[in-house]
Amino acid sequence: MSVKIPKLPKLDDYEAIIFDLGGVIINLNYKKTEEEFKRLFGTDFSEMYSKQGQTEIFNRLETGDISEEQFVESMKNLSSKEISHQEIITAWNAMLLDIPKERIELLQKIGKEKRIFLLSNTNEIHKKAFDKIVLESHQMDSLESLFEKAYFSHLVRMRKPNREIFDFVIQENNLNPQKTLFIDDSPQHIEGALLTGLNAYHLEVSTHSILDLN
Repeated sequence: MSVKIPKLPKLDDYEAIIFDLGGVIINLNYKKTEEEFKRLFGTDFSEMYSKQGQTEIFNRLETGDISEEQFVESMKNLSSKEISHQEIITAWNAMLLDIPKERIELLQKIGKEKRIFLLSNTNEIHKKAFDKIVLESHQMDSLESLFEKAYFSHLVRMRKPNREIFDFVIQENNLNPQKTLFIDDSPQHIEGALLTGLNAYHLEVSTHSILDLN
């Protein structure tokens, strides 16, 4: 039985592109964080957090409702043994891998021709970590300089797949949804974007990367 591979969008058809971050620009491995937390807590962390869903503590971190310190303390309370602040931060950041140079160059190229935006469900801990990756690997202070504007869930206090964050980006930048493409690797986020009238493409990272966009 053959596997149906989704057709890649043609960027020429759009005036603006909204990119997701994790899995689209930065490589992720959720299993690394699952393994690190399992080592620390001795439980199956995938039941608490995965690409498909997560428990309330992670939602609150991603919408800026709790700080790094509050998150760490909450995680410590899940364990009967002594765990340090840094052990939890290191485990939480373990999923963040690299950002290939070719993806940076592609975004720079597209940015000269289109209006491009970043829309990410993230948190203050991960943002500090991927800013460090960008600085050390690409000598850039942050990813924001690649985009007309970057939206991080913990700063705007909204998160995907809720319609409000897509409407916010559209309205603040006076975008025409019919001429705007949203690219994300999570199907539930694609569904949220489609509700606003945006064009949306589910980037299945097992078969494609943004380098394949034409």
